[in-house]
Amino acid sequence: MYIPKHFKIKNEEVIYDIIEENSFAVLFSQHQGHPYATHLPLTLDREEGYLYGHFAKPNKQWEDIEDQKVLAVFQGPHCYISSSWYETNKAVPTWNYLAAHVYGRVEIIDGEEMMNSLKQMVLKYEDPDSSYQWYQLDTHFLDGQAKGIVGFKLKIDNIEGKAKLSQNHSADRLKLVISQLEQSTSEDEREIASHMKTILEKKA
Repeated sequence: MYIPKHFKIKNEEVIYDIIEENSFAVLFSQHQGHPYATHLPLTLDREEGYLYGHFAKPNKQWEDIEDQKVLAVFQGPHCYISSSWYETNKAVPTWNYLAAHVYGRVEIIDGEEMMNSLKQMVLKYEDPDSSYQWYQLDTHFLDGQAKGIVGFKLKIDNIEGKAKLSQNHSADRLKLVISQLEQSTSEDEREIASHMKTILEKKA
């Protein structure tokens, strides 16, 4: 990923936060000599350095993915920044965003390891008060459903994080942009405003 130095996230834990908060990823590999991508949720094991997920069995990406270095892309909040918000018209619009890239190799998993990865995914996304509780599920039903998927884990070899939040602009300009974004009804725009406030505090 192209990352100018002032947009580079150097703290690995911050990158992991982006991954966990925006865990519906795009997994890229080569399949039969062509680029191939699948949109899917991935859960992170920070201590072991793995991402876990699963393919639908009819999705042929899993068949030749194990010998490749693959890329998982996590897109955080993002939004358009209008130059009309600046103090001058001698400027151009841009786009602010957070993103994380993970590079590594995939290993197909099954049995208890795959079932545990499914459990962790349910526990992550399901509300604690939900009527759908993993520990109450019929094991025979789960085993039957599991036959339709292929589990995998991705060993993290390298991660990159980018936070493009107008760091290359003045504090006064950041204040103007934040003021506009905070008035928006868009969740992404308000999130970007919040992250930009952190940048502004560092400039103070």
